[in-house]
Amino acid sequence: MTQAVTAAYESVEAARNVVDELIADGFDQEKVYLDRDTCQVKVMTPDRGLREVEEILGRHRPREIWSNKVH
Repeated sequence: MTQAVTAAYESVEAARNVVDELIADGFDQEKVYLDRDTCQVKVMTPDRGLREVEEILGRHRPREIWSNKVH
């Protein structure tokens, strides 16, 4: 199963740093989304990658992190 993991940040700069780190760590650029208007980063990942994604997102002090299963 796939998870959509989203984190909200205080600034677009913080969100951009998260995107850069995810891509540098080998996450597929096409599965990492940045919404500049809401300062949110969304990552599509298989269940087995959920923990790593949450760890990276958490390093940048998000206001909130949540995930949803994608069918």
